[in-house]
Amino acid sequence: MSPDCSPKLVLEAALLVAQEPLAMPALRLLFADELSGKDIAALLAELKGDWAGRGVELVQLASGWRFRSRAAVQPYLERLSLERPPRYSRAVMETLAIIAYRQPVTRGDIEEVRGVAVSSAIIQTLKERGWIDVVGHKEVPGRPELLATSKSFLDDLSLGSLSDLPPLAEMSSLVEPDIG
Repeated sequence: MSPDCSPKLVLEAALLVAQEPLAMPALRLLFADELSGKDIAALLAELKGDWAGRGVELVQLASGWRFRSRAAVQPYLERLSLERPPRYSRAVMETLAIIAYRQPVTRGDIEEVRGVAVSSAIIQTLKERGWIDVVGHKEVPGRPELLATSKSFLDDLSLGSLSDLPPLAEMSSLVEPDIG
């Protein structure tokens, strides 16, 4: 490594230009395995500290490390985007919540909780978004698919793991009751 190119500088540059979060194996590859995972973890902690209090932060997500904008600046950055973020129906969001909190689940399990049929379009929307995956089949007649959230779901919600989901009791307070 050249004297004007420290490992910390290489890590910072790689994380800033990466399109996706970088996992430890990819970060170790940057240094041809000359640095241990422990060394890289220490450098990541330093970088995290270096960027504290700035407009972007270094975070560890389910699939690796990445820089992202801080939540406080997000409303300002959204003004630059001409694209509207996708909007999802209540049915899609309810289905996703059931999968996230009760996984792995079958479509029948989701229907039992929601009390209504779950259309194939809802499941397909969540699969296309990359938020859910088929993780197996239940050993019952018909062998229905078992659905679970993906690492993309965790990354998109800036979560390191499912344990970072807010408690279900908190979630119920966010849903407004339907007024009929």
